[in-house]
Amino acid sequence: MTETTHNTVPGTAERSDLLETLAKHRQFLRFTARDLTDEQAGQRTTASELCVGGLIKHVTSVERSWAAFIQQGPSAMPDFSAMTEADFAKRADDFRMLPGDTLAGVLAEYEKVAQRTDDLVAALPDLNVSHPLPKAPWFEPSARWSARRTLLHIIAETAQHAGHADILRESLDGAKSMG
Repeated sequence: MTETTHNTVPGTAERSDLLETLAKHRQFLRFTARDLTDEQAGQRTTASELCVGGLIKHVTSVERSWAAFIQQGPSAMPDFSAMTEADFAKRADDFRMLPGDTLAGVLAEYEKVAQRTDDLVAALPDLNVSHPLPKAPWFEPSARWSARRTLLHIIAETAQHAGHADILRESLDGAKSMG
């Protein structure tokens, strides 16, 4: 079956596949936070600095930044090669529950960002549109990512961190996302 026989608008099936995959991994990440208190969501349960609530904050920040990149290109993101230790320390706050953070608030913000991303993907005229990557020591100089490649990166980040969150949750109280 070709894409155009599945839908009358070219690219719709691909966008649906991307969004459905992203939605599945978002759900796994959110599911790890079920029934947690704010204190539990901020608790470190392994040798790492990570906590369930902090991972959700991080994924929210990552998705927000990369969605902005799709729309605005590298100007939407910092020049990582020029970041100071203080900049990286502030960025680390995305990985933890700070005073005043609540799990409900973190999840609500994640929902808002997810909806904006979904709306963006649905409205994009072309998934092939590309931008040069922001400056960073971990990116190849002059590399470009298409909107499609950027969405795949968002999906990969979400899936990876959903797995991290599952380990943290199991270490906290034995609950698992699956099994």
